[in-house]
Amino acid sequence: MAEVLLFHHAQGQTPGFIAFADELVYAGFSLGVMPAQQLAQTRPGAKGALFFSAAMPPSEFGGDWPEGVPLQIHMMEDDEWAEDDLPAARELVESVDRAELFLYPGNQHLFADSSLVDYDEQAAAQLKERVLAFLA
Repeated sequence: MAEVLLFHHAQGQTPGFIAFADELVYAGFSLGVMPAQQLAQTRPGAKGALFFSAAMPPSEFGGDWPEGVPLQIHMMEDDEWAEDDLPAARELVESVDRAELFLYPGNQHLFADSSLVDYDEQAAAQLKERVLAFLA
C-alpha cells in the first residue's frame, strides 16, 4: 500500500510544493473527514477523496461536490457515532457522479484501526481492497 507524507523543503510551502500537494487524494477518518472533505471540495485539482466513518453534507463547505472528483465513503451500518453522517453520505453518493458508499455490517466506529477495540479485521480487509482499487 502506498504511503504519502509530504513535508515541504527548506524554501517552505512554495507554489510548486502546494501544486504538487493539490494532486494528491484527500482522505480522513472520523473527525479527519471534515478537513479532507473541505479540501476536496474547495481546492482545485483534487484527484479523489476517501472518507472513513463520517461524511458531511456538501453544503457545509460552500456548495456542490466538484465535478469529476471521485469519492468513496466507508461506514458501518449501525455506527451510532456516524448516525447523522449516513444521510449526508447518501446525499453525496446520490449527487456525485463517481461516488460509492460501502456499508459494512456492525456498529464499530473506527473499525479499520487495528490498534483500537473497534477493529474489525474482515471489514478492514475489505475496505483496504476497495481503497487500493480506487487508488489504482
